[in-house]
Amino acid sequence: MVSFETSDLKKVGLGLTGFGVLFTFLGIIFLFDKGYLAIGNILFLSGVTLTIGLKSTIQFFMKRQNLKGTISLGSGFFLVLIGWPMMGMILEAYGSIVVFSGFWPTIAIFVQRIPILGWVFQLPFVTSFLGRRRGKRVPV
Repeated sequence: MVSFETSDLKKVGLGLTGFGVLFTFLGIIFLFDKGYLAIGNILFLSGVTLTIGLKSTIQFFMKRQNLKGTISLGSGFFLVLIGWPMMGMILEAYGSIVVFSGFWPTIAIFVQRIPILGWVFQLPFVTSFLGRRRGKRVPV
């Protein structure tokens, strides 16, 4: 069995990332409340930075294939801050799909191993769809 040592900084980063997702979810539930959405964005970004490090975060978001998504995420964050939460979240959703599209196959494999939800992702048409997508970036 492989054991991973986690530093206190990474634990705090994972907590901040989780709270960022929670506040973003609450902001959407409360009809795009710009306060919750802004706090969620700040917590998520700071959590990712603490979890993987400043240099790795900058390298990840500045990759050539992630640049369009990074610009969309930044523009959406700015729109949320100036008071246009609906348009900002649309841009952020697009940017998230573009930036994190390389992680979808890994997430799908993880979800397949969840006891209750996994059986849906193990259906033949879902696995064939995911099999075709594995290793490919979603064209945008």
